[in-house]
Amino acid sequence: MIVTGILLALLAGSLVSLQTVFNSKVNEKTGSWSTTTMVLFTGFIASFLISLLVEGKNTFSFQHMQPWYWVSGAIGVGVVFCLVQGMKLLGPTFAISIVLTSQLSFALLFDSMGWLGLEKIPFSWNQLLGVLVIVGGIVLFKFGGSKNKKSEKTRGALRSDS
Repeated sequence: MIVTGILLALLAGSLVSLQTVFNSKVNEKTGSWSTTTMVLFTGFIASFLISLLVEGKNTFSFQHMQPWYWVSGAIGVGVVFCLVQGMKLLGPTFAISIVLTSQLSFALLFDSMGWLGLEKIPFSWNQLLGVLVIVGGIVLFKFGGSKNKKSEKTRGALRSDS
């Protein structure tokens, strides 16, 4: 069961990255709001049809759902819009790495506090350290190689001058 969960999480990560790239390409041709509308509409149609096939009439069973869960669709608007804009401003790798770190940080917060109906999981300093290591990796990834690029450009300029 753990292996299946890990495989599904890996698949989800790859799909988020793939969708973000597609969203960015659509945004180049249209605009951020039309991209968001198209993404969420096609997602609605696909998930609705799959739900009808898999769950049948239980698709419409909402009796035991907290009323505040209904805002998740509106949150999805923010997710798609912010991802598209973030990729436009930062590039795909940097934007996605920040998004994933943010997700992990907020998941740690929500789990530790037991918010949003989640089972409260005790906070540990090792969890926070893990998030900080990821943040350090992102900083190293983004800014660690810039010196090499500058020195290569400088060496190239020096060679062309001689």
